[in-house]
Amino acid sequence: MAKAPKVLPALEWLEPRVRLTRVVSLICFFALMLLLAGYYLIFADRHGARPWVILIIELVPLLLLLPGMLTGSARGHSWTCFVVNLYFIKGVLAVFDPHRSVFGALEMLVSVAVFTSALLYVRWRFQYNRKLAGEGAV
Repeated sequence: MAKAPKVLPALEWLEPRVRLTRVVSLICFFALMLLLAGYYLIFADRHGARPWVILIIELVPLLLLLPGMLTGSARGHSWTCFVVNLYFIKGVLAVFDPHRSVFGALEMLVSVAVFTSALLYVRWRFQYNRKLAGEGAV
C-alpha cells in the first residue's frame, strides 16, 4: 500500500517563516563570527601566538560558507548546519576550562541558534519551493 503524501503548508504560512529564519540565521551567523573575532582579539590568552593566525584558523570555515549564507542558498544553509557543530563542540570543551567558561557557553548558545535557524530555513524553504512548483495541492 502506498503512503499518502503529506500535505504541505500554505504559501501564506511558509513565506514569513522563510524570511524570518533567513534573517535570524544571518544574524546568528555574523554573531558567531563577531564572538570569535572579539574573543581572540581582546580576551584570549594566546600564549605568544599571533592573533591573526588564530583568527584565520577559526574563521576560514565560516568564511567559506559566507557566500551561500548571503545568497540565501538552502544548500549553503544546510552546510552551515554541519560546520557549526564543530563550534558547538569547541564551546563544550571551552566550558570546562575555568578561564574560558563564559566564552564557551556563549559559543555553544550562538552555534545552537545558528544551527536551529538555518535548519528551519532549509526545511521551510524546500517546502516553499515544492509548493510553488505545484506539489502538495489538495
